[in-house]
Amino acid sequence: MKLRISLLVVLICILFTSCGISTWTNGQKEEEISVLRYDKLLSEYVRSNSFSAKQKLIMNYQQPTKILIEDVLSIGQVRDDAISQRLQSYYSDTILIRLLNDVDKKFPNLDAVEKDLNKGFRKLKKEVPEMKVPFIYSQVSAFNESIVVVDTLLGISLDKYMGEDYPLYKRFYYDYQCRSMRPERIAPDCFVFYLLSRYGLDYHEGTCLIDRMLHYGKIHFVMQSLLDYDNIGEAIGYSEEEHKWCKEHEKDIWNYIQTNDHLHARDPMIIRYYMQPAAAIDMLGEQAPASIGTWMGAQIIASYMKKHKELKLKDLLEITDYHKLFKESGYLAS
Repeated sequence: MKLRISLLVVLICILFTSCGISTWTNGQKEEEISVLRYDKLLSEYVRSNSFSAKQKLIMNYQQPTKILIEDVLSIGQVRDDAISQRLQSYYSDTILIRLLNDVDKKFPNLDAVEKDLNKGFRKLKKEVPEMKVPFIYSQVSAFNESIVVVDTLLGISLDKYMGEDYPLYKRFYYDYQCRSMRPERIAPDCFVFYLLSRYGLDYHEGTCLIDRMLHYGKIHFVMQSLLDYDNIGEAIGYSEEEHKWCKEHEKDIWNYIQTNDHLHARDPMIIRYYMQPAAAIDMLGEQAPASIGTWMGAQIIASYMKKHKELKLKDLLEITDYHKLFKESGYLAS
């Protein structure tokens, strides 16, 4: 079984009218999101070799099936003659059969997820009217990608959100990785990765830590606004204690970055230290939460938006000159 733990953002231009799927199907109204339970259809095919389920996978939902087979699982091409049998055989693995059953029990419905997605996308459409609301479906990715974004199609891998104490996770993941694999992280992850697919960081030779901090801080700041989180720590997934630690040490963290001349660092090791989801990091003689760079970036973004009250979220999302943004933020934590 192929295991990949990184989140995948696949950006491919697709002509949906030619692939049997449109942005809004099954009677969905444009203002209402209903997540397609593709995972249940896949489970039906794997367990019973259902011809009806097979036909729906191949004919009705060609693009999710293509993405699953070719990009997520990498088990072949959808045009291969025996690909449907290969797909069924792949998921017939003992662990994956258990996983399909556990997902079905854990998520009898996705009402809470749909509620958050509808709330967030309604706000996003008001802020960015031209933003397309994606067609959203759920799948079981065999512990591969958590969120898959392909043009205006977004797939949620429910097997990556079974709860941090899910027994099978202990075989494949570290404890710190399991912390983010909770049902309540589905909606924020959807918005973060969908926004990243629309507003990606323009990497160039001079891209440094401050660019990353402000870009990811910006995306999480917008996500926090869309989903009404009380603070950026909660939006990122920090515990109350972790967010409290960051607030109490905010000036010390900022001084640490400046004293070590890290703000304009391009060294991948330094950037990973601040930005990567990982175990707690050593800082200030204590254990700081992972992704502290994103948290700090969001503080700078918040400071910038307070000084530029006329700006909308759309305006913020379109900003790419982060050095100018930083200078105009009035961020004076030090």
